[in-house]
Amino acid sequence: MSTVRGAGVVVTGAGGGIGAALARRFAAEGARVVVNDLDEARITALAEEIGGVAVAGDASGIVAEARNALDGTVDVYCANAGLASPGDPLADEEVWAAAWDVNVMAHVRAARALLPDWLERGGGRFVATASAAGLLTMIGAAPYSVTKHGAVAFAEWLSLTYRHRGLKVHAICPQGVRTDMLTASGSAGDLVLTPGAIEPDAVADALFDAMAEDRFLVLPHPEVAGYYRARAEDTERWLRGMNRLQRTWEETGA
Repeated sequence: MSTVRGAGVVVTGAGGGIGAALARRFAAEGARVVVNDLDEARITALAEEIGGVAVAGDASGIVAEARNALDGTVDVYCANAGLASPGDPLADEEVWAAAWDVNVMAHVRAARALLPDWLERGGGRFVATASAAGLLTMIGAAPYSVTKHGAVAFAEWLSLTYRHRGLKVHAICPQGVRTDMLTASGSAGDLVLTPGAIEPDAVADALFDAMAEDRFLVLPHPEVAGYYRARAEDTERWLRGMNRLQRTWEETGA
């Protein structure tokens, strides 16, 4: 895509899965790519593979270092790092706090660091990897569902507030993707996500389609649009259906 050729791109959570797929796709399209993850060995190998730069560490605080690695300019920021936190309201405070920090506040901190330059230049692109759980929900994972709703809400707010000033925002909301996160999702993931799981490369394809169309919602599973519409049009019916799914999960040994 001509819109990313030569652009400075940052991808967090790029040690594998969706993040690695995004980094490879941006590099293949001619972007200059910084990859970030807590796992330094994995992103070092990826950076060597794609001709990028590895910046290890917490995604919340790497914008300045990534900007320096890109000669002072970040054009596209992919807030992809995330935690798939299972549990219910009784989950430990630490579980909830970690989910908020990684799934929401890391996006806020990145935007805080990037917005002044983007607004001054009149352009920038923020890509939030959320989840279909951020539009719908996910059984057995209250911290994940709630914080992914927060990630979508923050991306929406950025888009509606700054689009007339050149900021483009995309929210990636897949269902099951064949990654380590899916493997770790347990029996709930086996029931809900695994049957329709797709490869990470398909998520990257969906993002590039959305970028070409200047579209906010990125739905690698197109059926999510129908579920999202049904949730809004008849919330009671949707909740009853989700409760049936919850009961099925419990009956099969959740």
